[in-house]
Amino acid sequence: MTSETDILLRALSADGILRLTLNDVARRNALSEAMLSELGRAFTQAGEDSAVRVIVLAANGPAFCAGHDLKEMTAGRAAPDLGRAYFAKVMAQCSGVMQGIVNCPKPVIAEVTGVATAAGCQLVASCDLAIAANSARFGTPGVHIGLFCSTPMVALSRNTSNKHAMEMLLTGDMTAAARAAEIGLVNYAVPDDELTATTTEMARKIASKSTMTLATGKRAFYAQREMPLAEAYDYASQVMVDNMLTHDAAEGIGAFIEKRAPQWQDR
Repeated sequence: MTSETDILLRALSADGILRLTLNDVARRNALSEAMLSELGRAFTQAGEDSAVRVIVLAANGPAFCAGHDLKEMTAGRAAPDLGRAYFAKVMAQCSGVMQGIVNCPKPVIAEVTGVATAAGCQLVASCDLAIAANSARFGTPGVHIGLFCSTPMVALSRNTSNKHAMEMLLTGDMTAAARAAEIGLVNYAVPDDELTATTTEMARKIASKSTMTLATGKRAFYAQREMPLAEAYDYASQVMVDNMLTHDAAEGIGAFIEKRAPQWQDR
């Protein structure tokens, strides 16, 4: 259970959609140590919870996520090593959360309102899908303060083309939601008052599928894209063979042939 004062709210619907809402409005939902801990724990728990079929990541307030908490980071400079150990710890923690989203067996959809900047933009890019309100904006503005957005670059460059990613990284300019959809950072930009309904519709569509199939596909997608072509085909072919031998594949194919709705057992 969560309360309205928690920095991360959790709500699970009857159809298996877990809604995680960033709720540290005063700090613009910055990825503080506390927020990173909450997010890391939430994605781990959701991945292990059979009641969760899809995760929606949303936010309260005018900012989806403003990136790292720069006040925390600045305070870290007071250490004798000028903050090196602290910065390394925070970057490792943040990278762990981003990889936790990718490694989570449940599909994750970002529902983006307001601004998503720096590590906040990275958070959106790390999700499997993203739908943004037309008023949302995205940016990697580290260059404005002498800090290149190197870790956000990892997720950003895996979603957009090199030149689009480099334009955002080198200029630090904000990118409108419609443009973010054009370059592949988000799937759709929709009217603000239609955002939650659009995201929920997509989440319900995905939640109606076999969770075993979705987990198989998500894991294979991220694994194969890091492989050379021939290796990727060999790997994906073996995944298909193993998938064909599962209950839900046999049930799904049988249901298609018999023109009936499949009865998933998620195995």
